[in-house]
Amino acid sequence: MVKASYNQKPYRRSIMQTFGAAITPSPSMSTRAGKDILTVNPNDQGSLGCAISEAIELAVSTPNCKYTLGSVLNHVCLHQTIIGLEAEKQMALAGEYPDIVIACFGGGSNFSGIAYPFMRHNIQEGKKTRFIAAEPASCPKLTRGKFEYDFGDEAGLTPLLPMYTIGHTFKPATIHAGGLRYHGAGVIMSQLMKDGFMEAVDFDQTETFKAGVLFARSEGIIPAPESCHAIAATIQEALKCKETGEAKTILFNLSGHGFVDMAAYDQYFSGEMTNYRPTDEELAKYIASADALNK
Repeated sequence: MVKASYNQKPYRRSIMQTFGAAITPSPSMSTRAGKDILTVNPNDQGSLGCAISEAIELAVSTPNCKYTLGSVLNHVCLHQTIIGLEAEKQMALAGEYPDIVIACFGGGSNFSGIAYPFMRHNIQEGKKTRFIAAEPASCPKLTRGKFEYDFGDEAGLTPLLPMYTIGHTFKPATIHAGGLRYHGAGVIMSQLMKDGFMEAVDFDQTETFKAGVLFARSEGIIPAPESCHAIAATIQEALKCKETGEAKTILFNLSGHGFVDMAAYDQYFSGEMTNYRPTDEELAKYIASADALNK
């Protein structure tokens, strides 16, 4: 488990332990990849790329061990389209079709799950639905990244993938939306982004929690920090419609509840939550690690 999430989300640990899981914060001293990262920075709070490196290393070095990736790769994104296929049928029952489809974006499986089934109609039938990926300003691979080959993990154990990336060595800030702290985007989504079939926006952490609180007070559902990004983007688009007087149907994916993330809401309500946007110079340094792989 990514160390930042391990520390920020104690109830998530408790749930996993209830069902018999043994949990190790990443980076750890259990793998060579983890040891190398901790040697450079003993206080490293980890990332999804780091945890993937450790998981792959353990899988290939442990007999009868299998590793199943839960995001980014094409087969996972296609599997997730059950979400969008169901949404398509639900909207048909309501006599509606989306003008805009929105989802939060980390590696891309959540976004692809809701977007792909509707996007096929843009490609095949000329529909004009907009698709908006909402990502954290602290980890802006789509809004400020570069499209090129890069590793899917920090230690470079995966094959090289053509993706929008801010560099596989990027160290994301310890925001509460742990599922969005990933340096790259899935291959198919990166190509769709490059070809103009989708767009992206980024949000500061406090803005997303403001949106999440508004949603909870309106709908009675406390959203996960990741989902708050999609809500923030939805509110932004709805306010644009209010200004222009346009009527649009907006579909967004509420990807999870926030009941194990209440410590994050406590920090927001106390005014202790902070925002972080990497500078252009910082991003250039990390993107250079991907640039070097493409020469």
